Amino acid sequence: MTTYVFAHGSYQGGWIWKPLAENLRRLGHTAYAPSLDGCGDRRQALRAGITTESQAEDLASLIFHEDLEQVVLVGTSSGGMVVCKTAELIRERVKSLCFISAVALLDGEKISDQVRAPTQITDALSVAPSREDAEQRWAALLPPKERQWALERYSPHPIDVYRRAVDLPRFWSQDWDATVIWCKRSALPPVEHQRRTTERLRARFHELDAGHLAALSHWKELTPLLPA
Repeated sequence: MTTYVFAHGSYQGGWIWKPLAENLRRLGHTAYAPSLDGCGDRRQALRAGITTESQAEDLASLIFHEDLEQVVLVGTSSGGMVVCKTAELIRERVKSLCFISAVALLDGEKISDQVRAPTQITDALSVAPSREDAEQRWAALLPPKERQWALERYSPHPIDVYRRAVDLPRFWSQDWDATVIWCKRSALPPVEHQRRTTERLRARFHELDAGHLAALSHWKELTPLLPA
């Protein structure tokens, strides 16, 4: 059986993985789907200084303290950045990587270098889509029940994840067993970005007829595509 650790994306929390993680557990796998620092059920901890690197350190600490080995790290959206840094930090505990409609930046890149997001609401600590944008774009492709459920839970994302360049001095020079899943109905991140990830990691590439929140809407289809 496989041990999965999930990293959600922007405006999400560990809740985005709920149906997928529960299904994996029913199949006998182990699945951890925490909310990243400052997000989801940890949104009250939002503060200055939360970055891709600090979120990755948090996730790596979870893996260490739970004594997990041969981990499959799975990320979606900006969670792909956290997966890259977490993998760099705890290389010896990682079996493989999976990127689902995910951003994977090169060392020194900012998310704005690869993803042009629509107008967002920002303050000193966070960035988020407006309620209208969340309804009409972010969650638009979800079935009605799942859309309402997600809209009740979406939350601002720590702004330094967007403002700061990622620090990945060792990740891209290493060999990884990796899988990229392109969700064809999502404009972000661009397919060109996801193909770049595929080429640089010599990863398996799958196409899924789903939107950006496929972890919530297409968990049945995603299950067999995840690395085992």
